Amino acid sequence: MATEASGGDLVMDVNTGVYGHRVTMLDFQPEDLARFREMSTIVGFEDRPPQVLTALSISGSAAQSKVNAFPADCDFFERIHIKADTREAACKILGDLIREKALATASGPGHRLWEVKFGSHQIAGTKGGQKFTNGAPMSWTLEEIRAGQMELILQDGSVRVVPWSDGEIEPGWCKLDWVIADKTRGKLANASNMLDPTWEAPDGTIVPLDGFLDPYFQEVYLESESIPLFSKLVKELSADSVDDYVETLEHEVWKYTVKEPNFGKAARRMYNVFRMSGRYTEAAYLRELFDEPITALYQVAALVRTLDDAAGSGEAFEATTMVAQVDRLIISAIQALEGPQEAEMVGHLLRLRDSLSAREGHAEREDEMHGISSAALGAVNDYFERMLRAMPEIQAYLEDVARRAP
Repeated sequence: MATEASGGDLVMDVNTGVYGHRVTMLDFQPEDLARFREMSTIVGFEDRPPQVLTALSISGSAAQSKVNAFPADCDFFERIHIKADTREAACKILGDLIREKALATASGPGHRLWEVKFGSHQIAGTKGGQKFTNGAPMSWTLEEIRAGQMELILQDGSVRVVPWSDGEIEPGWCKLDWVIADKTRGKLANASNMLDPTWEAPDGTIVPLDGFLDPYFQEVYLESESIPLFSKLVKELSADSVDDYVETLEHEVWKYTVKEPNFGKAARRMYNVFRMSGRYTEAAYLRELFDEPITALYQVAALVRTLDDAAGSGEAFEATTMVAQVDRLIISAIQALEGPQEAEMVGHLLRLRDSLSAREGHAEREDEMHGISSAALGAVNDYFERMLRAMPEIQAYLEDVARRAP
């Protein structure tokens, strides 16, 4: 790792046309490429030259397929670059692109749109019983996207109808989520596309529409044709982009080890911190942890949510496919757990299996979903905390992170 990762240059695989940061490419498994390219026909945006150019990649655990044997989701990341006379015009184009994409991929053979995040709330309130703050991301259901508006309850109890165009004021966190039938692996998966939108003004100035130009240290880009756009945007990154990236990840490490303990998430972020900061012994140690059977439970919470949404989609997904997926989760639980933990998890999964077979509604299986997620995340959290603290260097790092609380 130390030898291959030196230099931090861009690397392209001439056989497949994929490219990315040298460190990220070390963890990418080309055997998964056809699977991701098939999904990209649903999640990816098309170029509309010369006004709109795109660069689609897989990211996170999906890009680290050699390391993460049990990824929870199929994560994509896409740069959307828009040329327009004004920022307002660029935001309008972005809003139109996202809405058109959402409606075009609302449902089809083996997929269903689940949620879209676009825009930032301009006032605090409640939506669907959930509170949100001023500046929080706006989350849209398919029904709201079709209607072109959402209904909010403000703090004074009044009702406000917010049109889709309000998302164009501050696009903020832009992300689309689908449930997709992963034909290659014979299961359902959550596929997401996180967007990094930028605006190019007439004078050539490039402005991130969400306020931040993302670095490229966790992505594997799928098409070599997007290299010119990628290179153009990377030039806009500051000389301190690696340090900024590591600092952002370390804040998340603090969050998931101190504020909201989730040592599984913390371990994934620490792996990238150690790789990018030259701590290869610690990175190699973490890399081995991700292959242990218990880490398969890391994906359980996400898969349970995916199964629940698929079950509510009517004819879009077959009950037999969902039941077969629960059967695989049961096998994973038996391999990873023992004693009371195994009995509790398997019991919840069996009841979920019966609920899906009977096509019951969300309310009937909500308790089982909560029980499965809690038991799975608890087991994974205990495992990673124990193994992380077992290495003196990592234990010292965690203590240092805790002292540097933001």
